[in-house]
Amino acid sequence: MGLSVAALTVGVTSAAGPAVAESKAAPAAAAAADCSAAYKIEQTLSTGTTWTMCWHYESEAGLVLEDVSYQPKGEAAPIRVLSSAKLAQIHVPYDDGSVEYDDLTGFGFGQGLMNLAPGECPGGTIKSVKVPDAWDPEHPDVNGLCTTTRSRGHAYRMQGDTANKVFQQQGKDLLVYTVNQVGWYEYMTEWRFQDDGTINMNVGATGSLAPDDYDAGDGRGWPLGKGAKDYATSHSHNVFWRLNFGLDGNSKNNVEQYDSVVSPPAQGGQAPRNKTTRTKVTKELAGDAKNMRWWRVVSTTGKNKDKHARSYEFVPGASSPYPGRSFTKHDIYFTQYKKCEQFASNNLRNCGTGGGKSVDKWVNGQTITHPVAWVNVGFHHIARDEDQQPMPIHWQGFSIAPRDVTAMNPLTPPELADQNGHVEAGS
Repeated sequence: MGLSVAALTVGVTSAAGPAVAESKAAPAAAAAADCSAAYKIEQTLSTGTTWTMCWHYESEAGLVLEDVSYQPKGEAAPIRVLSSAKLAQIHVPYDDGSVEYDDLTGFGFGQGLMNLAPGECPGGTIKSVKVPDAWDPEHPDVNGLCTTTRSRGHAYRMQGDTANKVFQQQGKDLLVYTVNQVGWYEYMTEWRFQDDGTINMNVGATGSLAPDDYDAGDGRGWPLGKGAKDYATSHSHNVFWRLNFGLDGNSKNNVEQYDSVVSPPAQGGQAPRNKTTRTKVTKELAGDAKNMRWWRVVSTTGKNKDKHARSYEFVPGASSPYPGRSFTKHDIYFTQYKKCEQFASNNLRNCGTGGGKSVDKWVNGQTITHPVAWVNVGFHHIARDEDQQPMPIHWQGFSIAPRDVTAMNPLTPPELADQNGHVEAGS
């Protein structure tokens, strides 16, 4: 699928985006993203789902998405999901303790936006971005923002009552991405918006291993090249995302934690039992992932057609938490919105006396009425021979998935539209 008229007519634009303040409270009836055509992304996928959002570009965080709305077929109006979404830090400590980087706020991540070749955005549009505080002030315009669509394989498959009836749908995604260079590394930041309402957030590291990082010893690095020498220093990439929720256009959302516990079979039973408990998160939280634990953010104003509160749940990806710093020890943080709290570590904004420079310092028992989620996904990079040259991309990230946003699967075929709730066999 090509991009919508709004996206196509932009072509290559030159802008950092408008200085849009984060919405603390929006009308309950969420309208489509309100921004000029140059800063609007709107895509209707072949399966009938439309995603709409605004964008702008910051000198530290890079790409920022705002007013992200989702409208599947059958819904009369867009459903607001996020007020804003962006990277909040890439923290890189080396195993030998020699160096430690905050790539966003200390080493020019946003200023390192790379030009994309035409073949890097197949079927889509590359937008030109005016980079604030560009390294080369005479050439601040970078063709660096790709918006396109991708197939992702089966969205579902179900054998019908008869052998010759198969319900299946191939899924489509809107893909928005940039590439930012920090030193020898290049970070590909992907936002994938699926036609079923899921949002996937991933960062892929590629580029090259730093040529001056071959001085590690055994246990803190890995030998590359001929023989047991040239130990490339191992290091971690601790990536943080900051999600400012605004479900149904309202910043007043609730947070809930769910834990399941398996117990032995009941008297005379055949299988173990599993009970799931909901805990309302009313205070700021530093959360740790556990088996059969998950969180969701719940709308306080919007319900689907079954009268269930709309929500989005967090679906974690693979992670290797780094225990060396207090702010990297937890997998997720929920804080009350404060404008000054923008980066998970080495926060550049002034939060006043006692505000602290990292997200762990902001969890202090305050009541949450306007939740901001900070998600930490860690990757321990022990280099290998195959990392030369160039280095294959390695990904880390997570998803947020709709839970009760629509009354049924938004891609339900018309023949099954009446099968909502308990369905009698053979009906």
